[in-house]
Amino acid sequence: MFAAFKRRRTILKGVAALGVAAALAACEPVATTTSPKVDTSKPIPVALLLPRSSGTAGDATLSQSLENAARLAISDLDGVQIDLRVYDTAGDEATAQTAALRAVDSGAKIILGPVRSGPTNAVGVALAGKGVNVLSFSNNSSIAGGNVFVLGPTFQNTADRLVSYAKGSGKSKIVTVHAQNVAGAAGRDAIQRAVAASGATNAGSVGYEFSQQGVVSAIDDVVNTVKSSGADSIFLTADTSGALPLFTQLLPEQGLSTASIQYIGLTRWDIPAQTLALPGVQNGWFALPDPASALQYRNRFSAAYGTSPHPISGLAYDGIAAIGALVKQGNSNALSAAALTQGAGFNGVNGIFRLRADGTNQRALAIATIRDKQVVILDPAPRRFGGAGF
Repeated sequence: MFAAFKRRRTILKGVAALGVAAALAACEPVATTTSPKVDTSKPIPVALLLPRSSGTAGDATLSQSLENAARLAISDLDGVQIDLRVYDTAGDEATAQTAALRAVDSGAKIILGPVRSGPTNAVGVALAGKGVNVLSFSNNSSIAGGNVFVLGPTFQNTADRLVSYAKGSGKSKIVTVHAQNVAGAAGRDAIQRAVAASGATNAGSVGYEFSQQGVVSAIDDVVNTVKSSGADSIFLTADTSGALPLFTQLLPEQGLSTASIQYIGLTRWDIPAQTLALPGVQNGWFALPDPASALQYRNRFSAAYGTSPHPISGLAYDGIAAIGALVKQGNSNALSAAALTQGAGFNGVNGIFRLRADGTNQRALAIATIRDKQVVILDPAPRRFGGAGF
């Protein structure tokens, strides 16, 4: 057991750094009510903002994967032409803002990107007065709104899906366990909003210092909260590279086995693949995009470019797919906020999705569990909006 603690210490520190990087942006842009008119019979200028020269490890590869995905989506469009113009943000807010202004001055009708919340917020503020909308690859809901739409999967969307499924499955008394950092607080709030909206019961919330010792110290608090409240499920915000392995090891050792309580995860429990072998995650619930759609995209991307796509590259494909679907309708206001938030939504590489008026998104998710070290789908991703699963 203590060997396991030592092995994961550096991983926990790494995730803590990511939590800091996801800190809330300072401003929220307020968009004008107008948007650039487009001539749907001609190529539509779309600016793609990428952190190609940021210096952050992996950003060059990520940028190329996003660009490749966007170009793959363009090749799939029927009767719509996209003039894709790629700009380097260097991962910097000021550089991203300058690039976005230059793109719009050169005729871009919509912005696809940036990747992270800080540069996205800067771009949204700069372009709000011009009425140009931004489809960011971020999943940070705090920067959404006005002319900024986030394409990344949000905590709220995942929490809503899982809590709804849990309540329908008879697991309605939920204890939330979260890290005491920005990401943990955001996850906690999303879960508690989902619990309130679904009519389930908030059976308590336990926070922990984001460290190895913080996890160990929180175990008794979690056990006591579950037993005193009569909870039937524990909703963990932790991910597989952070505290999840420790919690799913230590909590069952203290009497909270998967036979007595339902474990639910806000993050993917099937990534990386070796997580599937952990005893503590067996029979836990988590959400993921439609596996068949995701596999089809990975195969097509690999065939086209000879390499596997980056995990978030599909967001670039989704952005182009949405733009193409709207432009194909032939309306000059195809890229307005009203058009982008059409209720019918769009077909993306991971299934259907739609953009909401508050700048967030709603994505179809499947409910999965792990049995005998294999992912098993319990409830498939919905195929349309308005049905079961939404």
